[in-house]
Amino acid sequence: MSVQLDHTIVWCRDKRRSADFLVQLLGLPPPVPFGPMLVVRLANDVSLDYYDNEPPIASQHYAFRLGAQEFEPVLQRIRQRGLAFWADPGKQLPNAINRHEGGRRVYFDDPDGHLLEVFSQT
Repeated sequence: MSVQLDHTIVWCRDKRRSADFLVQLLGLPPPVPFGPMLVVRLANDVSLDYYDNEPPIASQHYAFRLGAQEFEPVLQRIRQRGLAFWADPGKQLPNAINRHEGGRRVYFDDPDGHLLEVFSQT
């Protein structure tokens, strides 16, 4: 039997705001309602299911692998929104791009403090 991740629930204060934030930055199709959630589907058939919850929201980390040609438009949208971003998950290298192993990678926060990462491979 092949085991694959199908979905994960992303706790947030406002599912519409949080799901829209992600789809707009990553250039994804709009989220789709499913029960009390808003579902953001990714290219590999994994979904992030946004679900409203009361604060405090525990910070999680979500990493998104992009094609090399997709990285720059996403980084441009991060910059256009004036979002802080870092080259490292510890947030010690602000406004820098991690070029580990020939790819590019940045980290930034979503509206609920989840640490998001976008990276491309060589």
